[in-house]
Order: sequence, then C-alpha cells, then structure tokens
Amino acid sequence: MSLFEAPQFLRRVLLADAVISGATGLLLMLGAGLIEPHTGLPAALLRYAGSSLLPFAAIVCYLGLRATIPTAAVWAVIVYNALWTVDSLVLLATGWIAPTALGYAFVIAQAVAVGALAELQYVGLRQRSRASVA
Repeated sequence: MSLFEAPQFLRRVLLADAVISGATGLLLMLGAGLIEPHTGLPAALLRYAGSSLLPFAAIVCYLGLRATIPTAAVWAVIVYNALWTVDSLVLLATGWIAPTALGYAFVIAQAVAVGALAELQYVGLRQRSRASVA
C-alpha cells in the first residue's frame, strides 16, 4: 500500500493544508510590515491575504477532523486552492504590484505549494472513491 492509498490520506492532506494556511495567515497578518520591504509586496495586501487564510484554515481543519468528510466540501477546498494559485500568478502577470525578486519567489513558491495541496486533495478524493467502489 502506497502513501496515496492510505485510508487517512485525504484527512492528512486537509489537516496539513489547515496548519500551513493558518501559519501562513498569521505570518502575513503579523509580519506584513517586516515582509513588505524585502518582497515589495504591499503590507495591506499581505494583511488582507493573511486574514482571509485564517477562517479558511479553521474550516479545512474542521473538515479534516470530521468523522465523515463530505465530498462537496472537499471540492470547495480544492476550488478555493486552485483559485488562490491562479490569482497569485495573475497578480504577478498583471503588474498591479512591483515585487522584488524575493517577492516574485515568495508568490510563486506559495502558489506552487497551494496548487500541490489542491492536487493532493484531488488524489485523496479519487483514492477514496475507488476504495468505496471496491
């Protein structure tokens, strides 16, 4: 049995997403003023992004801790993560902000990480649906 086939895979990915989102949200909210000069990312944008992550983290944690994880709710998390990834890249492509090289790296790295979480959540849903059919 591989890691992707483990019965608790989806739950673990959701909880990892919750922890990562919560930690990132706190970092962005509390450290925006320290991050801004190094990344060129506006502190207000960082605070807003961070504040949006905290309720998301709480919801994803709640889902990950439920006895039964609703498929529709996981799809909502996947879509939210996919939109976050796309929006992050659009933010860089549009020129609305003028990040430093470190700012570009930060935005791209978090977009890739969030996209990877969405993919892992999708894999977890597929694995769960295959297990229920078998």
